[in-house]
Amino acid sequence: MLLLDDNNAALVAAMTQNNNTADIVVPDHIKEAHDTLAGIKDSLSNMGLSDLKDVVTGENTLIKDGLHALVQLTVEFVPKLLIAIIILWVGMKLSKMLKRVIIKALDKRGAEPSLKTFLGSLVDVLMKAMIVIMAMDVIGIKATSFIALLGAMGLAIGMAMQGTLQNFAGGVIILLMKPFKVDDYIECGTYKGYIKEIRIFHTIMRPFNGRTIIIPNSELATKSLINHTKEPLIRLDVVASVAYGTDLAKVKEVLWEVIKAEPLIKWEPKAPVIAVSDLNNSSVDLSVWLWVTVEDYWEVWKHIREDIYIAFNNAGVEIPFPQVTVHQGKDNGPIHMEHRTVVDRPATVEGEKIGTGD
Repeated sequence: MLLLDDNNAALVAAMTQNNNTADIVVPDHIKEAHDTLAGIKDSLSNMGLSDLKDVVTGENTLIKDGLHALVQLTVEFVPKLLIAIIILWVGMKLSKMLKRVIIKALDKRGAEPSLKTFLGSLVDVLMKAMIVIMAMDVIGIKATSFIALLGAMGLAIGMAMQGTLQNFAGGVIILLMKPFKVDDYIECGTYKGYIKEIRIFHTIMRPFNGRTIIIPNSELATKSLINHTKEPLIRLDVVASVAYGTDLAKVKEVLWEVIKAEPLIKWEPKAPVIAVSDLNNSSVDLSVWLWVTVEDYWEVWKHIREDIYIAFNNAGVEIPFPQVTVHQGKDNGPIHMEHRTVVDRPATVEGEKIGTGD
């Protein structure tokens, strides 16, 4: 029996040529090497010239394909990633700048602090969401489904909170446009009173009777209203009625004395006016226009009519009241109808002669 050494290549060749291998003991690793060499020999014998070239150059190797994919990914993705990072950085800076600009604009208009905070945060969130979506689109991440989902959610929320959103929009309009402010006396429909507080969704009004009226902002923002205290000066209208036959010159003289005695009445930039405004059934009405400041309006309103009444009474001016004149008729007795005969009756249309003039 022949033992083969691992380094004895001659014995391997002899093994392949000798037909009688029964007495030869071959190690396992020698057999594996022999099988591998045989497989390579078969592959080379079946391989074409182009395949042999690919083996030599390494074109069909896994490492080559991996490196090629990595290079391609780097060339295409890295610039997009850098652009997305720049968009995020610049966008965040612009978002902060826009937020500060909006807050400064609201400060100039004297908006409520709660409105400034809310609008600033809202703009900041919307800007950041737009920036993130733009960056995702640059990288290649399609945000179409994400935007559609947000749109559907926004539509559902908007439909569910339609009235609330209208009140919110009305509150924003009121705080921005300022048709009235706190402590103004306004009149809107059946509501009259002083504005005590303007909130995001409703406005609190306090009338003279001490009640509290809560009005939705959408109603105040969309309907006509009267702001009685918008201007620093406001006109107070007073009607003084006198009887027919009264000397109007004397009446005007008395009224002027009352006006001059009131220090809260302004003569500049507009002077008071006295004029006959109406001729009623029982009185002659004189309108008195007085200009006062907003702060003094109710003070003058409370006692000006009392002063006019006292002045008229002291001057002997008659203040009229409704009068009805009743005439009593005399009894004339019954009225008798005159008795007529047949001859006295007028001829009928059928009995007249046509064309005779009779």
